[in-house]
Amino acid sequence: MRAPRLGIPSIALVIALAASGGLAATACSTAGEATLTTHARRVIQVVAAENFWGSIAAQIGGKHVHVISIITNPNTDPHSYEPTVADAKVIAGAQLAIENGVGYDPWMTSLLAADGAGSGEHGTPNVLNVATVVGVSDGANPHRWYNPADVQEVIRRLVTDFSRLDPADKVYFARQRIRFNTVGLREYHRLIATIRQEYHGTPVGASESIFAMLAPALGLRLITPYSFLKAISEGTEVSAADKLTIDNQIEHHLIKIYVYNSQNVTPDVQAQLALAKAAHIPVTTITETLAPPTDTYQAWQVRQLRGIEAALRTATGR
Repeated sequence: MRAPRLGIPSIALVIALAASGGLAATACSTAGEATLTTHARRVIQVVAAENFWGSIAAQIGGKHVHVISIITNPNTDPHSYEPTVADAKVIAGAQLAIENGVGYDPWMTSLLAADGAGSGEHGTPNVLNVATVVGVSDGANPHRWYNPADVQEVIRRLVTDFSRLDPADKVYFARQRIRFNTVGLREYHRLIATIRQEYHGTPVGASESIFAMLAPALGLRLITPYSFLKAISEGTEVSAADKLTIDNQIEHHLIKIYVYNSQNVTPDVQAQLALAKAAHIPVTTITETLAPPTDTYQAWQVRQLRGIEAALRTATGR
């Protein structure tokens, strides 16, 4: 079960501590501070709630942005993260803040609201809310970084926001977008196209709603009840009917592979993994955040796509 989310009073305390100097700042020389001030206009300060969006922002911005991601530990649950005074300090110094939205990172929304963010005026950061960019509202699947089309929308918005904050380098940001898509994401795009072509319509199962974002892009037919996927993702109770449905899908080989989030293996997921292995159904993993955290977005995604492709090859013999 996921931990309760942080309340607004705690958020307000974090902001108050940051504003009052309650954070012990990293020591730096006067010369270093002067250098930072001199170059601040050409290096956009960016804070991302999660490192998957932070990785993309850093690659689009290149040498003209400095990105700090708050969620970097693969063992941290972004849903229930409790922000620190240091996080509030980083947000207060940012020119652009990236939040996922759709209820995924409410602590970030609260921090930004408490800091007066959103207008980009008077030192408060502009906000890129992914949910708003891709046009989804509360209740939708929040795992937008697993939807290739949504990733492209965010990339376009990053170029727009960076160009507005640093107009002199807008051509550079446009070139970075092209380079990221043609070089950085080349293998990512190739694997998606290959899996879609080779395994289109293949029935598959999964443990979480993360994969419900990726499966359609791969042309796969995800038949696990969405109510189960959402319950596991949100840490809520799973229905007995859903468990029986999934057990039947596995035992009667109605799915070819089973994809699970290795960062959230609940007792229900463990039971399904055991059934899948007993039925000789290939299993493969995905994760919610970058694993390892030093990976780029594309290296992480490519490794997972290769795992999915290998499992499908084993299951189908092609």
